[in-house]
Amino acid sequence: MTRLVPAWDGREAATAVAASRRLPTPPPNAPDLAECDVVVANHSGGKDSLAMLDVVAHAADAAGVLNRVVVQHNDLGRVEWPGAREIAQQHAEHYGLRFEVRSRRGPDLLDDIRRRGKFPDAARRWCSSDHKRGPGRTLLTELARELALDRPARIVQCYGFRAQESRGRAAKEPFAYDQAASTQTTRHVWTWLPVLGWTVDQVWDRIRARGLPYHPAYDEGMSRLSCSFCVLASRQDLLTACRLRPDLAREYAAVEAEIGHRFRQDLSMAQILDEAGV
Repeated sequence: MTRLVPAWDGREAATAVAASRRLPTPPPNAPDLAECDVVVANHSGGKDSLAMLDVVAHAADAAGVLNRVVVQHNDLGRVEWPGAREIAQQHAEHYGLRFEVRSRRGPDLLDDIRRRGKFPDAARRWCSSDHKRGPGRTLLTELARELALDRPARIVQCYGFRAQESRGRAAKEPFAYDQAASTQTTRHVWTWLPVLGWTVDQVWDRIRARGLPYHPAYDEGMSRLSCSFCVLASRQDLLTACRLRPDLAREYAAVEAEIGHRFRQDLSMAQILDEAGV
């Protein structure tokens, strides 16, 4: 079985630190980070988050506000790829940044599916709203409270979304005010997507140029690293995930049989297991 908690030795770290000191020009869509009170980089442990944080850290360093960057990881429990949290933490430590982990209180995602009696889908992505955005906004509240300003805190949230991934993400603005995450009295929040226009090749070029550690599941054939079994994943990624995490795949199949609702309308977890041959 592939080891899913990667290590990063000192030589790799030294090489990456040396490379990271060659500051690139901030991207043209970058906000003025010097005007922000806090910059929250949402890091899943995936490749796009790696590239995003590299851009954000260098832009913040160039603006003299690297100490305002906080790296956040939403821990999804057993459905998350083992080692994803460690990658996010290693990356934060590489830049000397504060690292925070948040998770939803109560049932994890798989138990939540069982409770609801259905899996999420593209039109009803409560998995993201309840298990990612919700805990993330809790952190925003905490950060604004820490600042104790006599005005709403100015917070920029950063994500590694790329237009190449989906039509929905292609329609997003690279920098926009987030009305839903903002409040009248405590915080004003903007969303910055610094790698929105990047291709997957550009992401990997940046990771390799910096010598950054990345999750070994990519070397096993995964193209994306979200939940281990994401309802929006490609068939090939689901098959690869099934071979890497067969026990979790069987848990999904058991829930699927229990609630009488397919993992995906066009593809059941039982089919994935059968096709993967595990």
